[in-house]
Amino acid sequence: MTANSTAPAPDPRPSGRRGGRPVPKGRVVDPAALDEIRALLGDAPRRRDLLIEHLHLIQDTYHQISAAHLAALADEMRLAFAEVFETATFYAHFDVVKEGDPAVPPLTIRVCDSLTCAMAGAEALLAALGERAGPEMRVVRAPCVGLCDAAPVAEVGHNFVRRATPENVMAAVAAGDTHAALPPYVDYDAYSAGGGYALLERLRAGELTSEAVLDALDGASLRGLGGAGFPTGRKWRSVRGEPGPRLMAVNGDEGEPGTFKDRFYLDTDPHRFLEGMLIGAHVVEATDVYIYIRDEYPASIEVLRREMAKLPPGGPVLHLRRGAGAYICGEESALIESIEGKRGLPRHKPPYPFQVGLFGRPTLINNVETLFWVRDILERGADWWAGHGRNGRTGLRSYSVSGRVRDPGVKLAPSGITVRELIEEYCGGMAEGHRLAAYLPGGASGGILPASMDDVPLDFGTLEKYGCFIGSAAVVVLSDRDDLKAAALNLMRFFEDESCGQCTPCRIGTRKARLLMERPVWDVGLLDELAQVMRDASICGLGQAASNPLTSLIRFFPDLFPTPAPMAAE
Repeated sequence: MTANSTAPAPDPRPSGRRGGRPVPKGRVVDPAALDEIRALLGDAPRRRDLLIEHLHLIQDTYHQISAAHLAALADEMRLAFAEVFETATFYAHFDVVKEGDPAVPPLTIRVCDSLTCAMAGAEALLAALGERAGPEMRVVRAPCVGLCDAAPVAEVGHNFVRRATPENVMAAVAAGDTHAALPPYVDYDAYSAGGGYALLERLRAGELTSEAVLDALDGASLRGLGGAGFPTGRKWRSVRGEPGPRLMAVNGDEGEPGTFKDRFYLDTDPHRFLEGMLIGAHVVEATDVYIYIRDEYPASIEVLRREMAKLPPGGPVLHLRRGAGAYICGEESALIESIEGKRGLPRHKPPYPFQVGLFGRPTLINNVETLFWVRDILERGADWWAGHGRNGRTGLRSYSVSGRVRDPGVKLAPSGITVRELIEEYCGGMAEGHRLAAYLPGGASGGILPASMDDVPLDFGTLEKYGCFIGSAAVVVLSDRDDLKAAALNLMRFFEDESCGQCTPCRIGTRKARLLMERPVWDVGLLDELAQVMRDASICGLGQAASNPLTSLIRFFPDLFPTPAPMAAE
């Protein structure tokens, strides 16, 4: 080009291209932050479905996620900044620091304030720790962390302090004890020595057919133990009936307040779960299995990571994914969205996940405990499982029991047991000085029943007529010393905080219900009307069931809601 050329001068503005390829617009990427992100990710793939895993790497390394790191991550993954930002800010465990905001202190102490911990003094613990916190730490509230049998609970970094007091929490801080302690568990060698994986080998060798497996599950009437209770054999058959390739996802996002049975099994006998999972993957011919475990279970995640590495080659590709603090991801379609690296927003149905699930493929989704029992049912026979039960029910249930009992914990008991039998036979009775007043038969969303109904069988199909359900079998026991209206309000605050915000009936309904329940006198008529709207119009089970504790309290505890006296005539 000559000096006299009439060609236009170069435009000084960014062209939106670098090296001949399009780049995200709208933010200038800090070269130093980009170098840090590249070093952090190393050779890891930059696929969209790994976005949450990469966000965890940043959070774990820097104790926060800065705007500069978000922009650099978006650039490195070839994503729009808005996509990365909306995902990072959706999950409670990512501390996104916007430009100009102060940095997050290097140590975070989380205090569980869900129902059982609240009953055990979480509010006083929060206040005391807040007074003792130094400039290098912060104290925040947290929803249920799955240690309800050791309430109250505080998390120092990733170290969970059971039966927490200001003294033992601050002692952990002073000692720098911020990592999760691994529990004693049955490892691969011990499990294999006890006959583990022999069943899977028979299945893979053709000595045991997939049809025989399905027949055994049908004969045992094993149902999904995550809450929905769908027949397991039927679900597996439905996935097999869809054209391949097929996938499998494990729902280990056990976030229902009062529930901790999956953690118990993962922390004690992980290979029994893994073998059941691999059997399911074989039956539906899944090419890949995605195991999604809630971030509140760091010990379980580490146990699985270590033990999965010991599995012999062969079978599906296994992917261990870590949640990030979102109760809604326990809903199966929100779980799928999260595994794909997105916000955990429930999908509209149909199509159902067995038809169009992960990455658009037919997907088998089971929870941890359901898969845990597969080996026992196949080895001992369907009659063994069906031979358990009380009050006309069949099978076994793992009841997560917490609250005002002498011996809380996971109780393996017959399906259909009543809460009175459960407390007396498995929990050592009520705690000293406490008398049963009410109980939650199915966790936060399962409703509240009075002590006068302590003879109702705890199982699928027995509680619905009372406006309650068994769900994940999380039984929270309340006594005559507990404020039942305060308990219901605690649960509604949880649902308000955990609503994904996608649909108006849930997003606005939980907030409105909470505000009405904070009033000294409840407007029962308005609350009933609001609850009906939430049940009828919410997209997923969170909004549909959030009002169950509220409505059951109104129904079964009328003495708490006296009719206002008529106004005197002037």
